[in-house]
Amino acid sequence: MSSAAGPEAATEPDRPAVKTGTFSSLKIRNYRLFATGAVVSNTGTWMSRIAQDWLVLSITGSSFAVGITTAMQFLPMLLFGLYGGVIADRYPKRQILLCSQAALGALGLLLAGLTLGGVVQVWHVYTIAFLLGMVTVVDNPTRQTFVVEMVGPDVVRNAVSLNAANFQAARLVGPAVAGVLITAVGSGWAFLINGLSFLAPLTGLLLMRTAELHKIERAPRGKGQLREGLHYVAGKPELIWPIVLVGFIGTFGFNFPIWLSAFVNTVFHSGASTYGLLNTLMAGGSLIGALLAARRTRTRLRMLVAAALLFGLLEAAASLAPTFWLFAVLLVPIGVCSLTFNTSANASVQLATEPVMRGRVMSLYMMVFVGGTPIGGPIMGWVTDNYGARVGFLSGGLVAAAAAATVGLVLAKSGGLRPRINLRPAKDQPLVSFVPRKGSAPRGEDEPGSGAEEDTAPSLTPAA
Repeated sequence: MSSAAGPEAATEPDRPAVKTGTFSSLKIRNYRLFATGAVVSNTGTWMSRIAQDWLVLSITGSSFAVGITTAMQFLPMLLFGLYGGVIADRYPKRQILLCSQAALGALGLLLAGLTLGGVVQVWHVYTIAFLLGMVTVVDNPTRQTFVVEMVGPDVVRNAVSLNAANFQAARLVGPAVAGVLITAVGSGWAFLINGLSFLAPLTGLLLMRTAELHKIERAPRGKGQLREGLHYVAGKPELIWPIVLVGFIGTFGFNFPIWLSAFVNTVFHSGASTYGLLNTLMAGGSLIGALLAARRTRTRLRMLVAAALLFGLLEAAASLAPTFWLFAVLLVPIGVCSLTFNTSANASVQLATEPVMRGRVMSLYMMVFVGGTPIGGPIMGWVTDNYGARVGFLSGGLVAAAAAATVGLVLAKSGGLRPRINLRPAKDQPLVSFVPRKGSAPRGEDEPGSGAEEDTAPSLTPAA
């Protein structure tokens, strides 16, 4: 595998090209069961997320409180995320998922009981959000790495892209249904449906043919495995810089529950159905991005940086939109860029990681991606409460764009490249490109997988 870290560098190992269609992974029975169960539970999860945000906003009237709820759900990932990766590397993943999915369903039913019983208080929501985060510490890296066992290395990138498409398809339906339910009968029914939806992935896991799972080396029990994972990442620029960028984007750029609920409540003076509509529009863009990602056969760091930069700039533009419909329309390309960034980051990290280390590396990835929310959520909620929804959204977008530009320049420098602005670009020439510095060649330029060859090799690869 090339160690090139410039924006033009590819991030996948040198192996024969395998052509994959958009839905190649669905030919595999175990993955079909997994994907079917996931779309049901993901729909319930999105219903619950919308209902949870709106419930907290209704009880407290505060965007800061919504930020605290989000922070409580992701705080465990920040505190304990690396331990989840050790567990995912050490124990059978299917058995872990059976336990974690059952626990997520039980917590959903508990919140439903409190809400339907009319006794729910904001501290109940905070507590259940924290417990959901504790389960996710183990569930998330396990689900991410279990994909390889279901489909094998040749089509795993396609499977992960379809996972993202699955998640976003559920996001199209869940918020819209939640908005109707909240308006008609209250949040409790959305929580109830979410709890029951976990029966679908549990059934899929139980029906899998274990003999058809690909054997993956498991890490033996031993001391220092957390430290080993950190040292492994620190020694690979093709891992550390995408993870750094993911940390900034996840912490400051993905606080949509805070911003969208604030825009609906204070800028557009509307209700839960409008909040559901805005989430559905963003999900539509994300679904488009996921399906486009499923067709790609190679992941490049330049795609990661470009998607992050455009994502931040679009957020800044949306924050200044003077009308509701312009704001709503801009959420679609924001969704496309956010999903392109997610899948590119996930692919670049998984591709550059050895199988025995993948759980620990992906737990670090998820720790900085969603674990930054306990920091960014309250900060963005405070900014939104004190300076308005537009300033809150604008600040998140500018931080995301600045982080993308900085990481892109660092990657270019480490790859022996410099940016060049083409003031009069030719027909097939981009406005901005990276070229070798005078007297140097980009690292890995002549190596297989360096990005010099055609974009045809398969790649290993979110989510949401």
